[in-house]
Amino acid sequence: MRVSHLAVVMCMVAGLLVPSPARAGQRTAHAGLSGEMSSGGVMPLECDVPAIRLGSVASLRSFHHAMADCADRFWAVTFAVAGLAYTRPTVTITTGTDSVCGTITGNGAHYCPEQRTIAVRIMRHELRDPFRMNIAHSIAHEWGHHVQQLTGVLGAHEALYAPASERARTLLSHRLEMQAECYAGVFYSAALDSIDPGIAWEAWIEAVSKADESETHGKPSNLALWQDRGFRGGATGFCDTWTAGDSQVT
Repeated sequence: MRVSHLAVVMCMVAGLLVPSPARAGQRTAHAGLSGEMSSGGVMPLECDVPAIRLGSVASLRSFHHAMADCADRFWAVTFAVAGLAYTRPTVTITTGTDSVCGTITGNGAHYCPEQRTIAVRIMRHELRDPFRMNIAHSIAHEWGHHVQQLTGVLGAHEALYAPASERARTLLSHRLEMQAECYAGVFYSAALDSIDPGIAWEAWIEAVSKADESETHGKPSNLALWQDRGFRGGATGFCDTWTAGDSQVT
């Protein structure tokens, strides 16, 4: 019953967040939820995302801010076409560990729902090896959580999480994180050329699938699956992780 409640919320969201307006044919969310896949018709989103200078904190800040502007443009149009209210999240960038939602650990980026803030920490390894796509993903993934906040998915998730068993909590977290990955893929379907990732999409997805496993996020192979599904589908209707089988989100 609890999982089905969140599935209902997700279906409502999918019905509202229709495919990107630039996408030929305006495919419906129902087609996306049925598993139909298509990669044609997405118009490139032209964003001015600068180069990253080795060892330069200022350069990385500029990159993150440009990524934020690009993601904001994409999601603002997507929400507008769906007839939904949209607000841009605050983006904070630091070299320390403190943020408005507490200590930044792990991958260096967090989304703070109450403050509607994406907090990004510039990591030392990024200064030594500024891999564009990996750094870009900090913004793209966390923006996916902001989309979940605006559409009520985070609130529904929180209501189900508190009383759930440990196993159910793990599955809920995985479904949440993998949907954010899928939303990042949807964004990439329009913005990838502007990001100039420095890696072919297929190679990037393979790298994602071989990353270290996270208890919160789930198996890298499934994270790669959902990110690729969003990219090739090009619409939020392809991101229904809530009714997917457990094996696709563990």
